[in-house]
Amino acid sequence: MTTEPHVPVPQQGAGVYPPAWETPPVSAGYGPPPAWAPAASGPPVPEEPPAPPPGPGVYPPFPAPPVEGKGKRIGLSIGIAAGVVLLVCGGGLAAIIGVAVSSQGSYQEKAHAAVSGYLNALRDGRYDAAYGMLCDETQQGESPAAFRSKVTAEPAIRSYTMGKFDLVSWSVPVDAVYDNGDSAKLEAYLGVDSGTGAFEVCELGE
Repeated sequence: MTTEPHVPVPQQGAGVYPPAWETPPVSAGYGPPPAWAPAASGPPVPEEPPAPPPGPGVYPPFPAPPVEGKGKRIGLSIGIAAGVVLLVCGGGLAAIIGVAVSSQGSYQEKAHAAVSGYLNALRDGRYDAAYGMLCDETQQGESPAAFRSKVTAEPAIRSYTMGKFDLVSWSVPVDAVYDNGDSAKLEAYLGVDSGTGAFEVCELGE
């Protein structure tokens, strides 16, 4: 009779686990709790706080609106405004020049009419009429009789030629020829009647 060798069966103890169908003992404080162990008692674990809202300097998750079209519109508006300003200023300047030219022509006619009327009255011997064509300042400083005595003592003007009325000095140059054959270059200084606004001769001399 053959005797089989005796194999010792290990005893349960430290480092020895029972078969898979048995539950290993759990010692307090050692190893993870088994899956079937009840949940540990205690206060609930708080959830993580929500993330703070984005502050200044944080870019939004969507792109910024396009600005290319806005720049073009601004440039177009500036160009239109500049064109309008130039048009208005140009039209206003042209209007001012037109008024100045028209006024210059009107002044020339009025000045020549005043001087020629005065000289014609002196040439024709109508001294009272010539005195009435003098400006108020001259009449206040000289009586009709004194005026007659002065002009009759001077050579009479037979013919004359008038130049361009000067708006700065308010005078008209006159090239006069006297009845004795002499000639002279005179200046007729003008004024404006305070009542009628008509041009008047204030002084005639060299």
